[in-house]
Amino acid sequence: MAQAQTSATVVIQAGTPHYQHASPIRTQYHAPPPPRHEATPRHRRGMAWVPGHWEWRGHRHVWMQGHWVKARHGYHYREPRWEERGGRWNMQPGRWDRDGDGVPNRHDSRPDNPYRR
Repeated sequence: MAQAQTSATVVIQAGTPHYQHASPIRTQYHAPPPPRHEATPRHRRGMAWVPGHWEWRGHRHVWMQGHWVKARHGYHYREPRWEERGGRWNMQPGRWDRDGDGVPNRHDSRPDNPYRR
């Protein structure tokens, strides 16, 4: 029977420990660069297009290319977007929102009308 090999490194420091209070960290995001132009592909049945957008990764903005996701019946996709609040930029990730009136938009002449009876 084969045995799994494991290894570890242990570091032991001598002397009196020195403790520091953690300083409060404020993350200040810079405004994202202008969006890149991407051609929107033709509609694909049962799919929703997520447009390309900038995301904050590490310490910089990184472009995420547009892609298809499987559509959800009774929902519509809200694309990711950046919003400025009080001088700070916040990323609102993409999400699925329930259709407001319960009628699928493809069959509705007045989509998401909350006053529909």
